[in-house]
Amino acid sequence: MKIRIKGNSLRYRLTRTDTSRLATEGHLLEVVDFGPKQLFYALQVVDAEQLSATFKDDTITVYVPKRLTEEFVDTDKVGFEGMHGNLHLLVEKDFTCLDNVAEDQSDNYPNPLAEKKK
Repeated sequence: MKIRIKGNSLRYRLTRTDTSRLATEGHLLEVVDFGPKQLFYALQVVDAEQLSATFKDDTITVYVPKRLTEEFVDTDKVGFEGMHGNLHLLVEKDFTCLDNVAEDQSDNYPNPLAEKKK
């Protein structure tokens, strides 16, 4: 799971394994180790109608309605988004990059634009 923060926007990107784990376990958690402090970021499936988020105890948590998770896992839907106050939230599938990158992308979703680039 990756997180991208820009201004008042949070974007979570999930690999195939992340998506499967979110569906079966209902929770994902990652950590960024700064040495004496850590930053945690998480997704939590909840019985709610809308996306929401908190930042508490060094943890950014996005709460995802169960119905959105089920649709996301079982279809070709790329992602879903919403607002929590002024905060824009986006959760999406992580596609392989079209450019060469050093990171392992073996668990990413196939990029639908890859065929067009050939």
